[in-house]
Amino acid sequence: MTDVRNSPEIVRFGPFELDGAAGELRKDGSKIRLQEQPLQVLQVLLEQAGRVVPREELQRRIWPADTFVDFDHGINNAIKRLREALGDTSETPRYVETLPRRGYRFIETLSAATKPGVEEMRSIAVLPFLNLSSDPENEFFCDGTTEEIISALAQIKKLHVVARTSAFAFKGKHVDLRSVGQQLNVRTILEGSIRRSGDRLRITAQLVNAADGYHLWSEKYDREVKDVFVVQEEIANSIAQRLEVSLDSDRQLFRAGTASLEAFKFYTRGRALFFQRGVRLLSAVECFEKAVALDNKYALAWSGLADGLNSSAFYGLIKPGVSLPRAKEAAQQAIELNPSLGEAHTSLALSHLFHDWDRASAERQFLRSLELQPQNLLARVWYGMYCLQWAAGRFGCLCCR
Repeated sequence: MTDVRNSPEIVRFGPFELDGAAGELRKDGSKIRLQEQPLQVLQVLLEQAGRVVPREELQRRIWPADTFVDFDHGINNAIKRLREALGDTSETPRYVETLPRRGYRFIETLSAATKPGVEEMRSIAVLPFLNLSSDPENEFFCDGTTEEIISALAQIKKLHVVARTSAFAFKGKHVDLRSVGQQLNVRTILEGSIRRSGDRLRITAQLVNAADGYHLWSEKYDREVKDVFVVQEEIANSIAQRLEVSLDSDRQLFRAGTASLEAFKFYTRGRALFFQRGVRLLSAVECFEKAVALDNKYALAWSGLADGLNSSAFYGLIKPGVSLPRAKEAAQQAIELNPSLGEAHTSLALSHLFHDWDRASAERQFLRSLELQPQNLLARVWYGMYCLQWAAGRFGCLCCR
């Protein structure tokens, strides 16, 4: 039988908290009277929050075989008592959802789960900043700002940052932030907007508690366009301070990479096109080429150019004999400009695979990239493919195609 007192955890959701050690459910610090079986049901549902718990599992864990009770009546009564304690309803559930003929699911986001001596893992999703300007071109500028903040926060070891692909799935959608937090399994969400008028920018940013939708921090920045990189850094540092996560003294949190706004614009546009794949990779390559032409010391843009050329060859959009040598040169240029840039090592790893057919060197570069940026999405994806595909002997030399 499940005993809620066997768990030392304190689990919080909305205004409630379940104290496993004391076997108590509290609301805003006040104890709520709840019978043992509804309390045990809550414990099991919280253990598997967001997942369907079959009725049979609840029967096995809470109503042992040697207990002679009407299970259907017992579980229905326990769920009813639990909902009454939570102020919940079966018609419009906020906490406990009934799935007919399947079981029950706890649907509210857990705002904290702590154990003595274990540091809580902070987590955040940075949603795409809204473009409040009339110029559609500013959309790329907004996306670029979002990506730079994601990259900056991803440098913090004790902060789990949702990858760009997952966060951008909500672009242009009006959704409840509590639902976003639940789907992405994060405790905090950063959202914002950018209005650009001539040489002036107004950037707003707000940090929201995903459990209840309340603001934890907000700020408004009225600056000149040339100060956008400073604002991005200020936002990242403010988030780190608000979430009380420590920064590594030897790690640079923010990397603008260029002082040229035009180069930044083409780089961010290139990355947006790059993630769309398909024939848009060709347009991405053109954007990266313009970025490095405007600032030939822009390491991120060189890395982007390498990725665009490697991917274009991989998908058969450009002849490998033309694109792969250029991709390797671009990757090497990126590393020469910034040896600590994780993206550049990922780019070179791909060149070692596709151009050199050198898996040992490719793996070294992948591992170096992940050492520098453990949350580097491209490094994780490509290294994962490398581990799976090479073992099956499926990678082919693109130069020979």
